[in-house]
Amino acid sequence: MKKILNDPYAYVDEMLQGLCAAHPQYYRATGEGRRVIARAGEPKQGKVGIVSGGGSGHLPVFTGYVGKGLLDACAIGDVFASPSVEQMADAMRAANGGAGILRLYGNYGGDVMNFDMAGDMLEMEDVSSTTVLLADDVASAKLEEREKRRGVAGMVYAFKIAGAKAEQQADLAEVTSLAQRAADNCRSIGAALSSCTVPQAGKPTFEIGDDEMEMGMGIHGEPGIWRGGLKSADDIANEMCDLLLADMPLSRGDRLSPMVNSLGATPPEELYILYRTVKARLDALGVEIVMPLVGRYATSMEMAGVSFTFCKLDDELEALLKAPAECAFWTV
Repeated sequence: MKKILNDPYAYVDEMLQGLCAAHPQYYRATGEGRRVIARAGEPKQGKVGIVSGGGSGHLPVFTGYVGKGLLDACAIGDVFASPSVEQMADAMRAANGGAGILRLYGNYGGDVMNFDMAGDMLEMEDVSSTTVLLADDVASAKLEEREKRRGVAGMVYAFKIAGAKAEQQADLAEVTSLAQRAADNCRSIGAALSSCTVPQAGKPTFEIGDDEMEMGMGIHGEPGIWRGGLKSADDIANEMCDLLLADMPLSRGDRLSPMVNSLGATPPEELYILYRTVKARLDALGVEIVMPLVGRYATSMEMAGVSFTFCKLDDELEALLKAPAECAFWTV
């Protein structure tokens, strides 16, 4: 393993210390083991709190998106590992402004179980909460079994849209409804060219040949649709677009925000090569492109690869997507 670190078992804690030290205007650490990142100020009274959580290794997801117009707090676990129930409960407490809490996170078994228990704990403290799960990875289950899909980069859109609605002082039911609509309108697909190494494991999560790629691989190395020889950028982009459009057909006049996201090691130059094909495909369909996102929005440590996310918009979702927001990694 070749990484810039001290103790592999201190990797997450030291990362969080550095994150808060570099960006104190956005982030503060709190909660059990200092594994909750909350907004720098106190919770805004009367505003719905939005909380997420999950394993480390995906920056800016999850902790990076704490900020105005986005998340209020986030519980973070070890690399690719769920936070504890108490850490999730502490995140909810840190976000509580008296108007209820939306739990907004990806569809992974450990996260679901722990957040459900944390919600039960907070109900005993008279804090009401709701849940919206992101399940946008089209490679992880068929459309008719969508509830089994993994949550990946689509959660960035849900954070943004729900966060904007909460800033409008909307109530918990309204914020939850908008978050669910955003989640339902997202589809994602990934492609990996290399593995990544979890510091505590000290070896690559999986093996893949130098001349191979895997289509549909998950952000923790979950199996994809196929593995084979590395294809050209245009072929990769066209296949990924085909998979997304087959799952969420689009028509002339539809509005869509596309994301071309680096899984960690893929440089911006290669993302823009891919985006030119995405734009050509959407233009050919007569789809109106709104606020395209090209960059590093949801990663998998140092994995070389890319994910595409399509978020279909209506008038309200578009307005909320364009509303002001600010964190250390993204300003709208």
